[in-house]
Amino acid sequence: MPHLVIEYAPDLAAQVEIAALCRAAHAAMAADPLFPLAGIRVRAYPAAACVVADGLDENGFVAMTLSVGAGRSKADLQAAGAAIFKAAQQVLAGPLSGAHFALSLYIREIDPDLSWKDNPIHARLKGKL
Repeated sequence: MPHLVIEYAPDLAAQVEIAALCRAAHAAMAADPLFPLAGIRVRAYPAAACVVADGLDENGFVAMTLSVGAGRSKADLQAAGAAIFKAAQQVLAGPLSGAHFALSLYIREIDPDLSWKDNPIHARLKGKL
């Protein structure tokens, strides 16, 4: 389970291809042996409404939350987070070059006792299905 949820200001889609952001983040995650390919999910949603910083209409944001299963070291998660963040920065270079945009990434670890999964994709990718 590495699931990345990308929330973004609704007008960002006019400036950046959101699917490209998802693909870049996915590529960064897939390149890291820390994350099993079958567990990777990247999804993006525009905020239905938002007010950012000083409330100017031109302010925008991308807020990314990566949820991971327990058991990875802090150093490994920091390295993975840095790679994902860098991939996002590259796609979002245009908005980041201005003075009205905020990018963030937060990693949260999921307690395995409070997480349920049923995922035959793992078996398919291992050739067992």
